[in-house]
Amino acid sequence: MYTLVRRFLKTGVAFLAVGLAIGLWMLVRREVWGVYPGAYPTSAHTHAILVGFVMSMILGVALWLFPRPAGDDRRYSPRVAEVAYWLLTLGTAGRVLGELLRPFSDGLGPRGLVVACGAAQVAGIGIFFHTMWSRIRPVGSRQREAKGERF
Repeated sequence: MYTLVRRFLKTGVAFLAVGLAIGLWMLVRREVWGVYPGAYPTSAHTHAILVGFVMSMILGVALWLFPRPAGDDRRYSPRVAEVAYWLLTLGTAGRVLGELLRPFSDGLGPRGLVVACGAAQVAGIGIFFHTMWSRIRPVGSRQREAKGERF
């Protein structure tokens, strides 16, 4: 397992911890003080878990398990996969932070941060799958299927 794969996976675990902490905080506030979570902390919790944890894990495992790039593959680039990692990670971290700060300010700063970081998340995921697209191919399965093997 190489560095970028480990980074995706460990970052995913870190976002899981953040998401669980936010969820616990919302639960305690609701059950102990009767303060129900609003849309912003719920969105922060959701993005930490679903984008930060789940997507980072999916992308890291895909990077690790998909077939190596073909020798003539010009689409896949480790540098582009690295850019996708940073866009997703910084976008998700900023999105979570922005959502948590949003109830305290209706100013352009937190709103702009949420929108910009949401765009970075979308760009990171899109760029990742663009560079990985050529690695989604049969390797050996075509020959086995031709012999009648079923999967």
